[in-house]
Amino acid sequence: MNTATTARLPALRVTTLSALLAALFSSGTFAQEATTPAVTVQGKRAEGTTEGYNDGTVNVGGKGETSIKETPQPVSVVTRQRMDDQNMVRLEDLARRTTGMLVLANDQGRSSTYVRGYELDSFLIDGLPAPLSSIYGTQPDLAIFERVEILRGPGGLYSGFGEPGGAANMYRKRGQSKFAASGSLAYGSWDAKRGEVDVTGPLTEDGKVRGRAVGAYQQKDSWVNVNKNENGVGYASLEFDLAPRTSLSVGGFSSMSKVTPFNGLPSKANGELLDVDRSTFIGANWNRFENQINEGFGELVHKLDGGGQIKAGLRYADRDVNFKYAYANSAVNAAGNVTRTAIARDYKEKSLATDLHLNQPFKLWGLQQNVIVGTDYRQYDQTTQSGTLTVTGTTNVYNPTYDWPEPATTYSTRTNVKPEQYGLYSNLRIKPWQPLTLIAGARLSRYKSITTNLVNGATTELSLPTQFTPYGGLVFDITDNWSTFASYTSIFQPQTNLDASGKVLDPRTGNNIEAGAKGEHKGGLLTTQFSVFRLRDKNRAVAVPSTAYFEASGENEVQGFEVEVAGKLAKGWDASIGYAYTESEVISAAAGASGTTFSTVTPHHNVTVWTRYDVQDGALKDLYGGGGLRAMSSYYTAGTGYRIEQKAFYLVDALLGYKVTRNVDLSLSINNLFDKKYYQRVGGTTVFNFYGEPRSLWLKTGLKF
Repeated sequence: MNTATTARLPALRVTTLSALLAALFSSGTFAQEATTPAVTVQGKRAEGTTEGYNDGTVNVGGKGETSIKETPQPVSVVTRQRMDDQNMVRLEDLARRTTGMLVLANDQGRSSTYVRGYELDSFLIDGLPAPLSSIYGTQPDLAIFERVEILRGPGGLYSGFGEPGGAANMYRKRGQSKFAASGSLAYGSWDAKRGEVDVTGPLTEDGKVRGRAVGAYQQKDSWVNVNKNENGVGYASLEFDLAPRTSLSVGGFSSMSKVTPFNGLPSKANGELLDVDRSTFIGANWNRFENQINEGFGELVHKLDGGGQIKAGLRYADRDVNFKYAYANSAVNAAGNVTRTAIARDYKEKSLATDLHLNQPFKLWGLQQNVIVGTDYRQYDQTTQSGTLTVTGTTNVYNPTYDWPEPATTYSTRTNVKPEQYGLYSNLRIKPWQPLTLIAGARLSRYKSITTNLVNGATTELSLPTQFTPYGGLVFDITDNWSTFASYTSIFQPQTNLDASGKVLDPRTGNNIEAGAKGEHKGGLLTTQFSVFRLRDKNRAVAVPSTAYFEASGENEVQGFEVEVAGKLAKGWDASIGYAYTESEVISAAAGASGTTFSTVTPHHNVTVWTRYDVQDGALKDLYGGGGLRAMSSYYTAGTGYRIEQKAFYLVDALLGYKVTRNVDLSLSINNLFDKKYYQRVGGTTVFNFYGEPRSLWLKTGLKF
């Protein structure tokens, strides 16, 4: 760069550590600056639902809000209105309609959710994590949440270990300073029934104590014979203003699920999918699944001068799951018969997560900067009793029976696992000059776990040395509405799986490199995002066939690009439009699989579109309508001698609604409008091949006061 060019740019000033600390903690910095950092938006969020599909802000990790444009990773925001418009009940419903996400279907609430080829194994509520397990049905009901944010790419800086594809952060409803009540009753295909109620308001005359109560109950059959699903949730929250700058929030929920589970259809031995009626059920009429989840939350916030805050949070969850069900145990033979088997399991889990952090804006060089410093702790206690049970005889997939003999429940394996993690983290956002923001973050983690075989008392202990996890990013504002960004995120994921020698596998490591552009329009109510990424992951545990052991898989690579437009296109017109291109490869392998596809179930092309328009005036001004498109290219699974593939397909959904009065709303939703017949999940030759939902209707009455 020549001297003339240098003279045109503001000087890039370098400060010593002592000068930076002096600037940060001087009374002039913390005091009286009229700032509009992320935390000032917290009050707007706390006062109710954002109308529309975007408000331009995110709070990934629960550590303080920033604009989407200033976040150097792609983030999708799903607001309460969009959840209601698209009848999203569980995280899997949201994932099916969110940019770059994938769902491997199972019973509602028990599906697996993927981002960038990796299954989410935890989720956060207000920034505090707990395990997410598909088989145990631990997805909470979305009725208790105001919004959900999906971060694509590793989120370990704030939440510690976890799968590298992304993170889901869910923000619970809080008590409001004004009375409000809403509810809905809905009836749909296959005798589906759902009711919701939400009441909030001040509990004292001065409004310093506020409450909120939410309840939801759903009962439904399925397009699959025998398969049924019942679930309910009750939630309560109290907000206390302890002092002008100090507030306390406490709350909790209790939920239950009862399911007659279905483990999917088998295929023929060569992987050819069955062309049978979508109602076909392979299983027993005694199949059962039950879970009970109780969770409690606590959050203490003290606001500081200059727009900062100190926040302490705690989340405790107690989960109890019991199931027993039968399913096919072989591929379909020439006569259409399959052998049978069953599984029984009892699972108990207690999890605790705590976090304490400081989020503080400060002035330096006349510009707004920000620092976050915090510590967190996470502990799980998981006890599993499991057994594979013998069910004799066969059943025919073209004329199945359900009165299979029920075997006695025996648990051949009993295990207790207690993982524990301590963490220290920091994040510094520095503006050397106005258009540029540099972001540097780091995390120190200590991890240990104890695995106990409850049959013979043997224990396996794992204690890892302190792990350093760096994070770096930059955002450059091209104009007031457009910015470019780049980020680097490292990956660290401990494992408890054992190899053939009985040694615990090394932790998974890797990194994610991301770059792109973001736009912010209409005051943040409309955002655009484009990103390209490359993610690499080493040492992922994979099962060794016909053994109880695992081996490190070598190194995998996932790369691609994503585009999203979300928010208000015009007055009365909201939309969420997303496209993801993803390809994955095993770039080095333990056993000669280099060059193969890593995640064959992740389609190369994934399109999600949803839009709603409210008529603004005239005779039809109380009418609104919406529609959506979901499209995927082909995906498959493969094994020795077989390949199971679903060809590319698209689905169309529609919505028509009418505002009877300002308090009463009627709507009709139609999913899979053209009744496409397809497999939404392909698995193996024995199980996990699931038809997609046929055309279905959902009639809903909404009330709001």
